[in-house]
Amino acid sequence: MTLRKLIRVTTIAGTLLYCAAAVAQTPAPSPKRPAPPVKVGRAGADKLPAAPQVVTIIHRLNALKMFRLLLRSEQYVQSVDALDSVFNLMDDVHTNVIAGLAMDDGTIAAWLPEAEVELGPPDMAPLLPVAPRAPKPPRASRFGVVDVPDITVIGPEGKRLAAKYVGLDVVTGLSILRLVNKNAVQAVALTDEPLHTGATVLLFSPEPVANIPGAQAMLRGNLYARMGAIEGRIRDVMPAPSGGVARFKMSAPKLSRANIGGVAVNEAGETIGIVDGLVEGNEASILPAALIRRAAQRVLEQQASVPRPWLGVKGEAITALNLDQIQNHGWELQRAEALAGKHRGILLTSVAPDSPAAKASLKAGDVILKVDDKEIQTADDFTWWLEQAGPSSLVEFTVARPDQPAEDSLNVRLSGLLYPAVLSFNLRTRFPKTRTSSLMEQGIETIALKPPVATQLGTTAGLLVVYVEPSTAASEAGLQPGDVIQSIDGKPVSAFKPPAQPTSFTFEIFRNKEKLVVVVPAKKN
Repeated sequence: MTLRKLIRVTTIAGTLLYCAAAVAQTPAPSPKRPAPPVKVGRAGADKLPAAPQVVTIIHRLNALKMFRLLLRSEQYVQSVDALDSVFNLMDDVHTNVIAGLAMDDGTIAAWLPEAEVELGPPDMAPLLPVAPRAPKPPRASRFGVVDVPDITVIGPEGKRLAAKYVGLDVVTGLSILRLVNKNAVQAVALTDEPLHTGATVLLFSPEPVANIPGAQAMLRGNLYARMGAIEGRIRDVMPAPSGGVARFKMSAPKLSRANIGGVAVNEAGETIGIVDGLVEGNEASILPAALIRRAAQRVLEQQASVPRPWLGVKGEAITALNLDQIQNHGWELQRAEALAGKHRGILLTSVAPDSPAAKASLKAGDVILKVDDKEIQTADDFTWWLEQAGPSSLVEFTVARPDQPAEDSLNVRLSGLLYPAVLSFNLRTRFPKTRTSSLMEQGIETIALKPPVATQLGTTAGLLVVYVEPSTAASEAGLQPGDVIQSIDGKPVSAFKPPAQPTSFTFEIFRNKEKLVVVVPAKKN
């Protein structure tokens, strides 16, 4: 049963809706008896090439994690209004079945779009230090392990494979796992051979159960899933500024969101990329092999999720602006004409307060001409070189300024953004100086429960704790996911207003129908 049928929620705008959490088209396979991978025939050929490097990944989310996903969605979910009578906080209510790519070093790369909900609450300040750290053991509570993804890996021969989730590479959106037995899959090396427009691509992704012969018989018991393949053609190979391929597209009939995360293979059976999105028409955007390899390297080096490099600016390529637009940012006509004539540079339109850019004295109106001696012509160029530098890197910018005749050289230490900038912005605009933002600063994520829902959970209306960040004062004080906060500092949660400089928070909570008091020292800024 999907979450859509189990939960009704209220958005921050006050309208009622049913949760539209996307569930993969293919039902979750049984880890005990999955079907073998499919080989699909086509006109002019007997069989498609086998792809032993493609594995099946099942990613399950229970209700608490789904609530976290809803809180971070663009739906602006504010409260839970109704639950189905069979609802249980720890039931699997959302399952993704997706393709994974097993590489020859024993790692698996996969597009797991909900993996971010496993990583903890977004910081209200988007600056995150990035330093290598040893992996920490999973944190357990009465609800089981709460901060490690519930992932099952099924090999091409239908065997369940032991694998450890390592982390998420935010630049590419790929999650990286490591097989316990490095040689458990007959992996095929990724290829960096040149890509040619019109060449055949085979896209391996989950096949809907309804299309599998004998599926109806299987539906009597557990559901199964396996990989199918569709044939397409390479389109629009986009070169990277550093050489090689930045992205490419493939076209194929009947592409859908279920194909995102699919593994693209050439006719020789070599992996050439992973689908990371759909574009207009029957086209998919594909991450090439080189970017997959770099993503795995970054995560394995950190042994943790790797943020996106963050500078804290918005801008437009000079080539996309007219003279009036350049002059509107403080440039005199003659210098604006000279700037436009060189067809290079990114004009900064805004700089975020307290960002690495602001600390380096970059201002709106400045034009970044080079990144580490590489000339910048387009916004894609600029993004590419920042991503190649990585978070915590020291980057040299060559900058032209409207109030200085000579170019300037600046060294800027990039920061890391583990969550999309739009997410941090949405959280700030949705919850400015409210109890919700105050709790999030303490590492506590909550969602409001209306009285009928609270009654089903054996309590009264309050805030359901869906996540407590490990190693915080709240975690050490004993606050747990599944607790329902009834009052804060003696006031009902609906009437609580966070003080300007709190020293502690006193939570009255219900846990397993028992009333408890938890005192949490406030996080020091």
